[in-house]
Amino acid sequence: MMKLMLAFGVAAVALTATPSEARRHYTNYTQCVKHRHGHCVAWRRLTRAQAMRRGYPVGHVFGPDYTYVDLGTLPQPVVTRYHLGDNFRYVNENGYVYVVNPRTYRVVRVINVPM
Repeated sequence: MMKLMLAFGVAAVALTATPSEARRHYTNYTQCVKHRHGHCVAWRRLTRAQAMRRGYPVGHVFGPDYTYVDLGTLPQPVVTRYHLGDNFRYVNENGYVYVVNPRTYRVVRVINVPM
């Protein structure tokens, strides 16, 4: 009887310790999930794994010698949905379109391109 109670106690501790290890760990990186009239209206926090795959953040400086892509080479649905124009430079890498200010070479917007 004593061994049975001890076995139940060990099983209870083992079952309650498992969910704490499976919990997601969130970072301070955020990503816009909804745009309205050119402004972000909904954000979500990224997990550690998502933040590692995220790419360049807003504010990253590419520099004048970086190879930028023309507006015509970007996917047409992305250009029309996000109202992209000739007044910015663009970088298309790893499933993201980075909108770059041509004067400061800083990323001002990151757009997730659906595959």
